[in-house]
Amino acid sequence: MVHPSESETVLAGRYRLDRKLALGGMAEVWLATDLYLDRVVAVKVLKQQLAGDATAIERFRREARIVAQLDHPNIVSIYDSVEHDGRQAVVMPFVPGKSLRDLLDAEKHLSPEQTLNIAASVAGALDAAHRAKEPIIHRDVKPGNILITPDGHVLLTDFGIAKVLSGAANQDLTSENVMMGTAKYLSPEQVRGHELDGRADLYSLGLVLYECLAGKVPFKGATDAETALARVQRDPTPLGKLRPQLHPGLLHLVKRLLARDPANRPASGAEVVAIVEEIRSNGAGSGLWQGLDTRSGGPAARSERTDRAPTPPNGTRPRPQPNRALPRRRSTPTFVIAGLLITALAAGGVLWAALRNGPKERPADSTAISGTSLTTPDGQPVPITNSKVSALTSFDPKGDGTENESKVRLARDAKTATAWLTTCYQNQYFGAKQGVGLIVKLSGPAQGLLTLNFPSAPWNVDIYASSSPAALLEDWGQPISQNASQKSKASSIVLNQPGRYLLLMLREVARDKGCSSSNPFRGGFSEISFGPAQD
Repeated sequence: MVHPSESETVLAGRYRLDRKLALGGMAEVWLATDLYLDRVVAVKVLKQQLAGDATAIERFRREARIVAQLDHPNIVSIYDSVEHDGRQAVVMPFVPGKSLRDLLDAEKHLSPEQTLNIAASVAGALDAAHRAKEPIIHRDVKPGNILITPDGHVLLTDFGIAKVLSGAANQDLTSENVMMGTAKYLSPEQVRGHELDGRADLYSLGLVLYECLAGKVPFKGATDAETALARVQRDPTPLGKLRPQLHPGLLHLVKRLLARDPANRPASGAEVVAIVEEIRSNGAGSGLWQGLDTRSGGPAARSERTDRAPTPPNGTRPRPQPNRALPRRRSTPTFVIAGLLITALAAGGVLWAALRNGPKERPADSTAISGTSLTTPDGQPVPITNSKVSALTSFDPKGDGTENESKVRLARDAKTATAWLTTCYQNQYFGAKQGVGLIVKLSGPAQGLLTLNFPSAPWNVDIYASSSPAALLEDWGQPISQNASQKSKASSIVLNQPGRYLLLMLREVARDKGCSSSNPFRGGFSEISFGPAQD
């Protein structure tokens, strides 16, 4: 049933605008009624203030032409393109559903089966675009442009900044010297300003799949520029470190998609679809999947294979099979299957690291954390040795690499009255740095009791263990212990995961009277020791 009309406007004598659904940088999206065919549609209308902008008009028209030439079940189709009182409008299907961005915001993780369905569906859609008569690169593959209907059907939308690669249409109507796309999901070649082909879209798809499985994007900086540059400078943290229980074929697919060199990625969307089908045939339903059940947020009790086969990029299409609906925690909001034109990177950086969603809740006072004894990869018990602290090194991965290195010795001089201190910071969470800390080298890998003394409180420290030191925080893996206190200046922590090197990463520090009013926060360690845990 169509809602009562908020507008008396009828475009081209046919499409009555009933209710505004969304507003973007260049266009409005309306729920509308096709008066000729008596059906509900979605209409995207160029904003009034852009009606005289020749470039904006041409980009708007071009998006309609681009999508109209694509015939694929995983790409949103175009019904019509009209002009009304000098304003351009595109008519598309109206389908209830939600974006993958909405789903990830609500659920954080998706199961491997859901992720594989998204991978194959989007890869098939991209392959159709890349192999079109006029090949098209999407350039903005991200969760917000991937739509999921209530029955689990996946659609790729928003070709607003797509680039046609052949013929006269190869004119790029976007601004020169501007990276087009969304910082989190750019390919390395987009960041560098190199020539693109379809493999750039596949890299972006890899970032989407990584987020679906890890619950976070692999690259994030204090500004959009830092976020974009990170993928040029390093590879992402291996997904297997974050979700080691995932099927090795799925881990390898994501790794290949995220190769910095396009030559090392799958050559086409069709190849990705084939890989997904091979993973499904070799692993789905065999007990190898250990994903998260997004309905409850806990481990999945069993595997559910997504039975819907995406349309092969070439050849005949199989008969449609029922989709397995993605789980819904709350009622599914209506989502218009009509993408809004995406603009260039947002101006200004956000100090994401300073906020880190706010400080994590910790107990008022720290307590010793213990766990079960571990074994080596071959199943043998790890011996507990009388290992001790043999060396300390400062760790500042977001700065110049070190922090007050000359004073590190004060954290192991057997005097709690002296301390290694950080420099002074504007806020207690180290601004955009995420944190700084010390690397502790033990005389041998061991389980045992780590004793920390602090010059002040509150403090918050994450502890990592590794067989070798790493220069980047991401390469240390996940913390083996997280500790904090609002009052206590000492903490003893039982570490059951052996490591020759420990990283003590300060996440929060206290005000220090020795600092200035503009940078009032500083912390550190007054004494660090390690020894056998007492029974």
